[in-house]
Amino acid sequence: MSIQVTIIGLGQVGASVGLALAKHHPTLRRVGHDKDVQTAKAAEKKGAVDEVKFNLPAAVRQAKVVLLSIPLGEVRSTLEAIAPDLPEGAVVVDTSPAKKAVAAWAAELLPAGRYYIGLTPALNAHYLHRIEFGLQAAQADLFENSVVMLDAPPHTPEEAVQLAADFVRLWGATPIYGDLEETDGLMSKAHLLPQLTAAALLNALVDQPGWQDARKLAGRPFSTLTAALAYQDEIKSLTEAALLNRENVARALDLLMASLQGLRNAVADGNEQAVFERLELALDGRTRWLTERTQADWSEVEKPDLSAIPGLWERLLGSRENLKRRG
Repeated sequence: MSIQVTIIGLGQVGASVGLALAKHHPTLRRVGHDKDVQTAKAAEKKGAVDEVKFNLPAAVRQAKVVLLSIPLGEVRSTLEAIAPDLPEGAVVVDTSPAKKAVAAWAAELLPAGRYYIGLTPALNAHYLHRIEFGLQAAQADLFENSVVMLDAPPHTPEEAVQLAADFVRLWGATPIYGDLEETDGLMSKAHLLPQLTAAALLNALVDQPGWQDARKLAGRPFSTLTAALAYQDEIKSLTEAALLNRENVARALDLLMASLQGLRNAVADGNEQAVFERLELALDGRTRWLTERTQADWSEVEKPDLSAIPGLWERLLGSRENLKRRG
């Protein structure tokens, strides 16, 4: 008996999950959907899915797990579209950066006996400096030796949480458990703030006085810092993510502005020691972070044990019946 996983959105993340799951064929049947027909066909040709279904409701009718890997601006309408066709016991997971808002939409739109759990994946550190995005950037080991934050709304059945955790383990990643508000706070600093900082820098410089000459000299530092904005699929979705998470984002922006003000004052005062100390502290912080991310030795995180894969499959196959009884 095969288990259907439906992946909606076949860009870098969705297609990478599909490629990671390929090793579990034919136990897993991967069904894909993307609003862009050519992307969907290319993902199937690449081996990210076993089958593409262009009709969205049909894509989820037999699914045990549905992964939404789409821009935040499309999540609510997608939940509305698939809700009537989700089988009982299905678990919907997503990778958007606004978990509390999506959980509220899911509570409103999903029928009883269907469950939402938020996932926040971290990339394999090997890919941190790669600049490609979209389907061409999909890799089977994109999440290998990484962690995925798993956020279940209150009162989610334990079986649904376990199903989502098992799903993440099949990527080669380790699930860690948080809550919706905690993850939104973390994402405001680690994900949204870099993108908004890139936007602010661009707005401060591009087409402002002196830019005509400065643009000729802008090099790797400028390109690297502003690249954060390019990783957002849609500006509309970034706008929505910032506003739906506005309290956390505002606090993160306050922290950044305070740091910039301190650096600005040290420079304006000609305080060499203060400038040096700020820059040295920043570089040390980045070095430590990058070393830790590369080593991926999170000793406090329980590593996945896939040697017990038969037990994992038994849980996957049994989850729907368990969830039906709970629903």
